[in-house]
Amino acid sequence: MSDSSLRHRMGRATLVVRGPDRRPLADQVVTVAQQRHSFAFGNIGFDFVGLVGGPEPEAAADVEGFGGTNDGDLERLGDLWLNLFNTATLPFYWGRYEPRRGVTDAERLTKTARWFAERGVTVKGHPLVWHTVQPPWLLDLDLDEVERLLRARIRDLVGGFAGLIDVWDAINEAVIMPVFENGDNAITRLARARGRIYLVRMAFEEARAANPAATLVLNDFDLSSAYECLIEGLLEAGVGIDAIGLQTHMHQGYRGEEYMQRMLDRFARYGLPLHLTETTLVSGHLMPPHIEDLNDYQIPDWPTTAEGEARQAAELVRHYRSLVAHPAVQSINYWGLTDHGAWLGAPAGLVRADGSRKPSYDALEALINGEWWLPPTDMRTDADGTVAVEGFLGDYTVSVGDRTERFTLGPTQTTATVDLD
Repeated sequence: MSDSSLRHRMGRATLVVRGPDRRPLADQVVTVAQQRHSFAFGNIGFDFVGLVGGPEPEAAADVEGFGGTNDGDLERLGDLWLNLFNTATLPFYWGRYEPRRGVTDAERLTKTARWFAERGVTVKGHPLVWHTVQPPWLLDLDLDEVERLLRARIRDLVGGFAGLIDVWDAINEAVIMPVFENGDNAITRLARARGRIYLVRMAFEEARAANPAATLVLNDFDLSSAYECLIEGLLEAGVGIDAIGLQTHMHQGYRGEEYMQRMLDRFARYGLPLHLTETTLVSGHLMPPHIEDLNDYQIPDWPTTAEGEARQAAELVRHYRSLVAHPAVQSINYWGLTDHGAWLGAPAGLVRADGSRKPSYDALEALINGEWWLPPTDMRTDADGTVAVEGFLGDYTVSVGDRTERFTLGPTQTTATVDLD
């Protein structure tokens, strides 16, 4: 925890520990332990929709990154997930959420979101607007009706899930949206007719009206200057973006710290938090570099290998270190816990399809729950009942005997008082 590159992730506070009589506990051994990171370490929770919410109510086409119900046991998978992550992304792809007009998957997603929230996990919805995984019945409607229904969908989701899901990818991959040609869909038609800024503004304004407290993310895989131009146009137009989402699916190999640093600096200049929304590193052979659209790489079997697993673990540590060290980065979301049902069939999980942990899981655990974590630590208060606590920003407990209370280390906090009743 002495790494100077992580000073911005840490807090230091003088903790005043008082007993039931509200007098400071002088010269007393207390145990301080971290409970949760403020930094958002996330993963998708797609598999849990089937495990927690129950079977799918109606058949729908497979979606990007969603292989359906995991065959594993909920308790086993849940323990693996909850051991590392504090933020879960759940799927709200329109074509899957509402495969027939008026028939939604709200019940299962509500159950799943509550399952995570009850375990202290922040829940995020993905995405409100996207040109892919669209319900085919939209193609039978004129654009005015499509826009009306899209606006209603945004309001219904953001307003209906407010308090349970307060973070949303408001719009996904808007850079390519007006020119997307890999299959007809109503959202591309709408973007082409009315423009990207119009569509993005609509997504953010409808979502903001439905839940003013929501965190709304602009998300994209295109990290070129085209994305910068879009962001600049949106900010100039007054669109209220809360965070910039950056996808880093690295099926063709880790891009390296130098690339990541340059890329993060380019997008940090807008003064908005950066969310690494979709991160993957594979533990098998790498996708050929000439593939431009990752979706074009379809093979019957993509196995994990011992060599690939060692590479994945080493690169994952490098990747997370570089991201956490950058002050603009607010969250990292890995795209999949297990290889079971992984996007493109790639061995991108931190856990093998049989449920066994890969070296990458252990390596990430060593960072999140080891190097970047304060385990239960005995400290002695001084004559005034105070003790200096330093650790990564987040939630902590202080205990004496069977009495325990919580406190938070925040970025600007210098003192805190805890009453052990």
